[in-house]
Amino acid sequence: MSADAIRAGRTALGIEFGSTRIKACLVDAADPGTVLAVGSHEWENRFEDDTWTYALEDVWSGVQDAVAGLLSDAERRHGERPATFGAIGVSAMMHGYLAFGADDDLLVPFRTWRNTSTGPAAAELTDLFGVNIPLRWSIAHLHQAVLGAEAHVPGIRFVTTLAGYVHWRLTGRRVLGVGDASGMFPIDPATGGYDAAMVAAYDAHVGDALPGDLLSLLPEVLPAGAPAGALTAEGATLLDPTGGLAPGIPFCPPEGDAGTGMVATNAVSPRTGNVSAGTSIFAMVVLERPLARVHHELDIVTTPAGDPVAMVHCNNGASELAAWVGVFGRFAAAAGTPLEADAVYEVLFSEALDAEADAGGILAYNHLAGEPIAGLDAGRPLVVRTPDSRLTLGNVFRAQLYGVFGTLSLGMRVLRGEGVQIETMYAHGGMFRTAGVAQRFLAAAIDAPVAVAATASEGGAWGIAVLAAYLDAAAELSLDAYLAQRVFADEEFATAPPDAADAAGYASYLTRYEAGLAIERAAVAAL
Repeated sequence: MSADAIRAGRTALGIEFGSTRIKACLVDAADPGTVLAVGSHEWENRFEDDTWTYALEDVWSGVQDAVAGLLSDAERRHGERPATFGAIGVSAMMHGYLAFGADDDLLVPFRTWRNTSTGPAAAELTDLFGVNIPLRWSIAHLHQAVLGAEAHVPGIRFVTTLAGYVHWRLTGRRVLGVGDASGMFPIDPATGGYDAAMVAAYDAHVGDALPGDLLSLLPEVLPAGAPAGALTAEGATLLDPTGGLAPGIPFCPPEGDAGTGMVATNAVSPRTGNVSAGTSIFAMVVLERPLARVHHELDIVTTPAGDPVAMVHCNNGASELAAWVGVFGRFAAAAGTPLEADAVYEVLFSEALDAEADAGGILAYNHLAGEPIAGLDAGRPLVVRTPDSRLTLGNVFRAQLYGVFGTLSLGMRVLRGEGVQIETMYAHGGMFRTAGVAQRFLAAAIDAPVAVAATASEGGAWGIAVLAAYLDAAAELSLDAYLAQRVFADEEFATAPPDAADAAGYASYLTRYEAGLAIERAAVAAL
């Protein structure tokens, strides 16, 4: 029974720090597909001193609220309030820059993946390493600080990601799962660690600009299933200030949201991939072979097991779409017919489904922030149309949905040009809760079947809970075998193949979308 599993600690807790929500998810360790309890906390990034950031105090107040909600949810559902767990895992937004000094003090405010101020560093490192180093990668942030001779650089003793920071504070271990680490610095798939030749090249390149060699500043890299420390007494208090949580709970390696998204969709084998849609949107495709050449639209990261993955990462996802839904939700309330948010989405998505396949000539750009794949260092959300376009509610929202996938499909087109074959793309994120709409349009945008599971909206918190549960099985099963046999064996996926009419309409939309990027650039310059 679930109550017995909770009482005995035969459970796994996953905590994920997403862009807008911190979520905690508790699963039965023997049956990780069974979610026992959840908790969440809403938060938002800040734009301060030209930097996208989160305050570290918000990290801890937020996770405490999410965990408190989960504990209460478990007690309400099962009559048991957890005092321990079988294992814990932490996941968070990948990339970014958290630099700490000798006294473990944060040297500069957290610089998130969303910042696009690292262009000179990323370009220089791409040339140095011969692989694409995107603007959001941790090494690009570190090197930009070196190039700018920032005052904090001589004091750096440790650089990590958000997941690595939280894990460190909870366990005392400065480690990182290989998937998250692959967004800090390139990984050598043969060794599963940072690429030694590139590390040596970087140390030689910067000389004595850093207070130590690069490896001394980065977290240790661990694969999925490796022990990664245990909850300390201080960590237990950070998670549950009431003192009800016992220390000593084992941890799996902390992971990035891309890796947990792959786990949450069973997309860790070659010829599979997943699309995660939230504040950002990105696709992960597991590779059978190395890419033929470097592409700025693609960066090479890994699965949590260390297998190479091509990543198409777009800074802008579904936030602008959500803002438009909010406008129409407010209209419904002001008109005296208030609707829950999910009901507003369903109405608007249904209108989009019945709209013209090319969105009636309407264009929508979701660029709240800069978008490197589109060549934009800043964003201006826009809706643009010609006088002969058809302005209807359905066309407007089909354009908005297409706009979420616009930049992503530009990157996926490059991947197809490399001859990469995709049998199925698995999608997850809140926008896929309305059945058959965003999923169908995504299939048209990437020209591949798109599958969505019942767990699609649970996302990365569930994925990292599964990785925590995997600790006990790693000695006998590979990660892909564990997912296939113990997590997804009975999972049902709804799969949408590309619809011919949608694909033709989207292709027409994308042609206009590419041409219209000049409008975006003009808007950035003018506004």
